[in-house]
Amino acid sequence: MSLVIQLAGSLLVLAGFALAQWGVLDLKSKRYLAANTLGSGALAVDAVLEEQWGFLLLEGVWAVVSAVELVRVSRRVPERV
Repeated sequence: MSLVIQLAGSLLVLAGFALAQWGVLDLKSKRYLAANTLGSGALAVDAVLEEQWGFLLLEGVWAVVSAVELVRVSRRVPERV
């Protein structure tokens, strides 16, 4: 099961990154931030289960930063034209 979590989490993070680099997703888009939050969150949980503390630090911070920004972007009121 750990391998499935690792692969799914990695694919979410990498897909978001690749799509942002190719100009398909904006770095502040909800889709990009959701992919990063879910992917890095899954990897952080796996790091706890596997007692990989350095990896937990990396993925945990990545998940928290992405989640905070996702909440901030989601709360933003669209400008009226």
